[in-house]
Amino acid sequence: MKAMRIHQYGDVSVIRHDDVPRPVPGDGQVLLHVAATSFNPSEIGLRRGLLRSVFPLDLPYTLGGDVAGVVAEVGAGVSAFAVGDRVIGRLDGGAAAEYAIAPAEVLVAAPASVPLAHAAAMPIAGVTAWQAVEHADLKPGRRVLVNGTGAVGRFAVQLAKHLGAYVIATAGPRGAEAVRRLGADRIVDYTTTSVVDALDEPVDALLNFAVIDSSQAAELVPLIRPGGVLVSATVEVGQFATAQLRAVRFVVRNDTDHLAALVKLVDAGVVRVDVAASRPLTELPSVHREAETGRLPGKTVLVPGRSPV
Repeated sequence: MKAMRIHQYGDVSVIRHDDVPRPVPGDGQVLLHVAATSFNPSEIGLRRGLLRSVFPLDLPYTLGGDVAGVVAEVGAGVSAFAVGDRVIGRLDGGAAAEYAIAPAEVLVAAPASVPLAHAAAMPIAGVTAWQAVEHADLKPGRRVLVNGTGAVGRFAVQLAKHLGAYVIATAGPRGAEAVRRLGADRIVDYTTTSVVDALDEPVDALLNFAVIDSSQAAELVPLIRPGGVLVSATVEVGQFATAQLRAVRFVVRNDTDHLAALVKLVDAGVVRVDVAASRPLTELPSVHREAETGRLPGKTVLVPGRSPV
């Protein structure tokens, strides 16, 4: 089978389209016929070796954290899934291939209302958004600013609206209309207007998914009312915590309960899976290159040549 692997850390040129043996599931594992994986910006850091202190890789390493696929084989001790089941989940790599091994415990049933390949956009981005909203403890009528409306931010906009919040979101010209369709009540075009200047009253919660530095984060703090909360999935914000401000920087954890709950909202029509492009898996190096230069238009799913769908 084919897999997209790196044999060393480096630039885009280290991504190789390799022939590798088809894996065999062990105890508690399933073999998935991969329908798609999706690109996440964190894979740039993995590829470059920037995350090796917290996530060292056994090289060669097959890329791909998000997976959507069809169960092809089940290992001993697996009773939750059977051959032919459509599933999604988050892996510690390995999904950028025609087949992937997954612990059964990290998988949930895929949504029935979206193409299986598109569901690969959900696990990492969707669960990150879910946990950010959970940290913010949103209530109906609260004002929330979603700073950064890439894949994670777009899920967060929808989840915040579902909880009854008034949602303000930052977006550039290319993404503004899509974010508005997903439920944002107000859009701030960050390419022409500073969000600091755009808000005429403070928000109850600020969810930050933008890649910013500490000084830029500090500029956001006055936008939050006393008693409010700043939640960040990127820059550390704990230093801004006071008696009047709760500040949380979190790292997403793999949680199948959250993912399964998100699937239910997708199938209920409450949350949309926003996929900008579906591309062949062999284009993964180009996707990395476009992401590094800011030209990737949105959430991209990558489909193997022998996808089951």
